[in-house]
Amino acid sequence: MRIAVFALLLTVPLTAQTRKAPARKPPPAPAAAAKKVVPEMTCPTPLGVGLKTKISFCEVMAGRDPAGGILIQIPPHKGPAMLSFDLHNLHLYSEEQVKARRAFSRYTATIGVLTMDNTLISRAVVQNEFRTAADLVDRVGGGAGPGGAKAVAPTGIESIVIPIPEGEEQVSLLGEKLTVDRIDGTAAYTQAGRPIAVVSNIALEYKPGPPPKRPKR
Repeated sequence: MRIAVFALLLTVPLTAQTRKAPARKPPPAPAAAAKKVVPEMTCPTPLGVGLKTKISFCEVMAGRDPAGGILIQIPPHKGPAMLSFDLHNLHLYSEEQVKARRAFSRYTATIGVLTMDNTLISRAVVQNEFRTAADLVDRVGGGAGPGGAKAVAPTGIESIVIPIPEGEEQVSLLGEKLTVDRIDGTAAYTQAGRPIAVVSNIALEYKPGPPPKRPKR
């Protein structure tokens, strides 16, 4: 019996004795981690730097041409890139009006975020009331006021987050409309070239993607 079993083992094909386990597939590459950066941008009309906060403020001007707005570069990204910024109104400060209790102003500013072909991605709105200096976000340097402050200053704050579609490489911030309610009446402004609002703390969060394909020559 032992001789028969040994003979049977000798007849097993060599390939069956040396069969290899199937190769394991390499694990998928981990997804790229999201990055949060201060994007490259062009501010045509800087308001200045806050005396206390040291934050840079940029005026958003009314206009129809995206090339004339605040231009923000969007790196190659996979999925939507999240553009965030703080939106403020702009107030002409007067200590005399504050003391006389005639400084009340209610501001409502609307701006648009557009692609460079003038397609509206989204709008952003900030509304607030001003009565005293405590309603200012900060005083801005570069003027002739106390401590070198300018007469105009940001007031109110609205934190904005807007998704930028995949494939967009640059967007523009343009002012649309400003409505001001004062003791002596209401006024609305939409003229091109007029300051509508102020932005600060612009940031971008995105998942890096491959660079855009360039057309073959």
